[in-house]
Amino acid sequence: MKMAALCSEFGDLVQIKKQLISVISLCKERGLLHSSKWASELAFALSPLPKDELPPSPPFTEDDAQDLDALTVAKSYFDLKEYDRAAYFLRGCCSRKAYFLYMYSRYLSGEKKKDDETVDSLGPLEKGQVRNEALRELRVELSKKHNAGELDGFTLYLYGVVLRKLDLLKESVEVFVEAIHALPLHWGAWLELSNLVTNIEMLKSLSLPDCWIKDFFMAHMYTELQMIKEALQKYQNLIDAGFSKSTYIISQIAVAYHNIRDIDQALALFNQLREQDPYRIDNMDTFSNLLYVKSMKPELSYLAHNLVEIDKYRVETCCVIGNYYSLRSQHEKAALYFQRALKLNPRCLGAWTLMGHEYMEMKNTSAAIQAYRHAIEVNKRDYRAWYGLGQTYEILKMPFYCLYYYRKAHQLRPNDSRMLVALGESYEKLSQQVEAKKCYWRAYSVGDVEKMALLKLAKLHEQLTESDDAAQCYMLYIQDIFSCGLEHAEVSTALRYLGQYYFKNKLYDEASLCAQRCCDYNDAREEGKALLRQISQVRDQTETPSADLFAPLSNNNTPVRRVSPLNLISFTP
Repeated sequence: MKMAALCSEFGDLVQIKKQLISVISLCKERGLLHSSKWASELAFALSPLPKDELPPSPPFTEDDAQDLDALTVAKSYFDLKEYDRAAYFLRGCCSRKAYFLYMYSRYLSGEKKKDDETVDSLGPLEKGQVRNEALRELRVELSKKHNAGELDGFTLYLYGVVLRKLDLLKESVEVFVEAIHALPLHWGAWLELSNLVTNIEMLKSLSLPDCWIKDFFMAHMYTELQMIKEALQKYQNLIDAGFSKSTYIISQIAVAYHNIRDIDQALALFNQLREQDPYRIDNMDTFSNLLYVKSMKPELSYLAHNLVEIDKYRVETCCVIGNYYSLRSQHEKAALYFQRALKLNPRCLGAWTLMGHEYMEMKNTSAAIQAYRHAIEVNKRDYRAWYGLGQTYEILKMPFYCLYYYRKAHQLRPNDSRMLVALGESYEKLSQQVEAKKCYWRAYSVGDVEKMALLKLAKLHEQLTESDDAAQCYMLYIQDIFSCGLEHAEVSTALRYLGQYYFKNKLYDEASLCAQRCCDYNDAREEGKALLRQISQVRDQTETPSADLFAPLSNNNTPVRRVSPLNLISFTP
């Protein structure tokens, strides 16, 4: 039923193609290059239209004719980034298109001056302190027009951007929603709105137009809010509806898999994307993150060299090179390239977070904290920055701060075992053992990535002299490790404990088995041999048949809650 409804919504792909062609033209005329690029890529994924089906040109008003010469010359200056010059020639123009370009030129002029002022005088960590001086004037002028109802979809979008830059977030959300209603096909407005949505409740509360582009927005939002299952379903529906050739959708699915750490799937999609679009630079920083995690040095080196050949001074290229140097443990060089990325774009979220990681590697905690805080300023939903802050304060031995930041990371990634284990460690340091136990068990339940939750839980039970629970956790831990075919440094610790536990409870067969397995590990070999000797001595002294060892014991040494004997025979460490 859901699929049928979606297909009917996307039923007329010809109509969608016409709308995309129209909005591409409108965005190009106004210098909105990223929105134009997004719509162009989407239009390219659909079948071409015959000549007689192409959409007509937008209506040309008397004001447009009056401003045509000024608009043409101003647009040529605008394209050459001579924004003040463009704004000067657009003064007094009456048409809506000219008014938008006039205001947009002034806004970009202020942004350019702000960036020029910061590049040489300050490092990227201080960039947030410099303001665009044109913002307040623009707000006053646009506010008057807005109250009079004279702003079209594009100018409403610009008004929203100005409000966001002035940190008037509530007002900017309202204006972006208004801009989307006025012009639903402008992707830039949807994207700006997505940066301001902080949770699913806020997303549901927004009054959005019922248009096909809303599905792209919802899929994007689900990815941002870490609702990956829903995002993947949305993107699959869009592919089924006719957008199967869209490189944008493939890249977004790859990013979604990256977010849930399905690294192999994400790598396969990025490789497919590189085959379809070999000169693409968008999202290649995410691709390099995956190569970094997998320690694929040759592939990361090739990607870095390839991107340098395409465009040396792109943010993504600098991030890829930074990851390459980081993988080679050249952290100073890595930090330098992340700083370059931030000089090119101070709102580059990934570069702030990665630079924080590099400062952590260099033991520069104050710079790491500053970098992570900037990442959170750019996007409060970046769980990596919150987690990084938690780790930094952990190094500084400030557990209350750790707890606060790990909680924030956990709220953003409730099913990520790493956040839960970190939370558990913080609670443990604050002597809140009950909360720590809950966190460790929850980490195991959601699928422990690093296989540490059960081990930490077992050690906590051991400290609290809860021997039955400790043995149960150690047993689950060993079975988990062996069933995955992994080697883990702490297996010997678990075997040592279980050997002693079974020995105390007179389960000598199980104790003997654990002791024998201890002998396979250098750090536990001597203890394993000692335990085997003890078992041998006890057996020599008693004539108890081994079959009775498995019967329930009735004496006072029997623990209240029995742990089932550990079957290690079927597992090979």
